[in-house]
Amino acid sequence: MRKWECSAAGITRKQQVNLLAKELFRKTIHVCTAFVPLLLDIAYWPVICILCAVIAVYIVSEVLRQRGILVPVISAVTAAAARKRDENHFVLGPLTLAFGVLTAALLFPPQAAAVGILALAFGDGLASFAGKLCGRIKIPGTAGKTAAGSLTCFAAIFISTFAVTGRAFNALIIGICGMIIELLPLKDFDNFFIPCILSGVSVLLSL
Repeated sequence: MRKWECSAAGITRKQQVNLLAKELFRKTIHVCTAFVPLLLDIAYWPVICILCAVIAVYIVSEVLRQRGILVPVISAVTAAAARKRDENHFVLGPLTLAFGVLTAALLFPPQAAAVGILALAFGDGLASFAGKLCGRIKIPGTAGKTAAGSLTCFAAIFISTFAVTGRAFNALIIGICGMIIELLPLKDFDNFFIPCILSGVSVLLSL
């Protein structure tokens, strides 16, 4: 192999490692939302207020970042988690994530909200990482989504829903719904639709 080919291969591997590290960091933030249902059980309104404050602070931070003013810690975390498509744009991911969790917590009963929030934390949180790590089979018409990512999403939502409800049928239906939503080209807005829609489905299945 020629010297320039070795160098190109090394750069490609480094880019892949950096991409996986960034995705792992992003999905770690997703998974951390799994603590929200527990915290809501302990102190509902204080947690709601904290979520509102996080949203407000993040919006201000992003507006300032767009103007070249960096907010310590918040701007650094945003930059570390941002995808390539977010460059020079308002990074929506953390905002839609917080809005999705907040909306589910406000609109739905505790168990249904927990189903939706955990689906976001584990289903959506693990799907993208699994797809990038071991996804080989692309699903047509899904903007690059993989079979590995979708199956991981379904499995994670099924397990988390069953852990909350104890109902295999409910977990199966919600897992399928979550996998379908995750397949849609919603970009960062899946962070909002997954917890809200799956919380609603959980309520309907409990009637």
